[in-house]
Amino acid sequence: MLLAIPSLLSSGQVAEVRSLIDEGRWEDGRETAGKQSALAKRNRQIAADCAQGEKARAIVLQALQEDGLFLSAALPRAIFPPLFNRYDGGVRHAFGNHVDNAIRYLPDGSGSIRTDLSATLFLSAPEDYDGGELVIEDSYGAHEVKLAAGDLILYPSTSLHRVEPVTRGSRICSFFWIESRVRDDAQRTILLDMDAAIRSLAQQLGDDRAEVVSLTGCYHNLVRQWASS
Repeated sequence: MLLAIPSLLSSGQVAEVRSLIDEGRWEDGRETAGKQSALAKRNRQIAADCAQGEKARAIVLQALQEDGLFLSAALPRAIFPPLFNRYDGGVRHAFGNHVDNAIRYLPDGSGSIRTDLSATLFLSAPEDYDGGELVIEDSYGAHEVKLAAGDLILYPSTSLHRVEPVTRGSRICSFFWIESRVRDDAQRTILLDMDAAIRSLAQQLGDDRAEVVSLTGCYHNLVRQWASS
């Protein structure tokens, strides 16, 4: 599943997050990379203990909890605390081909999550920088992603992906990982399609129609069968 979620953050929320992190403490992005990824990673990130980053993180997490499409697509069991990065054109920041680590340890030491889904939330308008496309490869080829500020892209963490060099301006994003209650990507896709169909039918026919009730029951029984505890 490769899914764009439009307007996860409103323009006002984007401005608020940017105001916070623009004044934050930035460090070498390789601090949070695995051994292999660090060889390909050239960017900067907000420090994990930065107070401005913590406030910005809360805004993103609240928006995720309120977005129906994200919840339906990800079926989140746990969300890694969102991080913030920037790729600057003056130094041609980029991140070469890599696959995200399967396990991410929580920064507070409370445990770890399995990375089923990866997410990038764009915080710079696409016209403010050149390059910087997120390129995600799957069985259908390579997909270039460069979304509007406030939009999010969700994709399987198993995907080979990269960030192309930024040649002008700054590409600023939030990124994080999700452990889903449904581990298998194909099963999550089926559930997302079914949920969308049920919502559409309910709008046309009403929530209490027998067909809608029956399909809703099928949906929840599939979740029950496929979901991990």
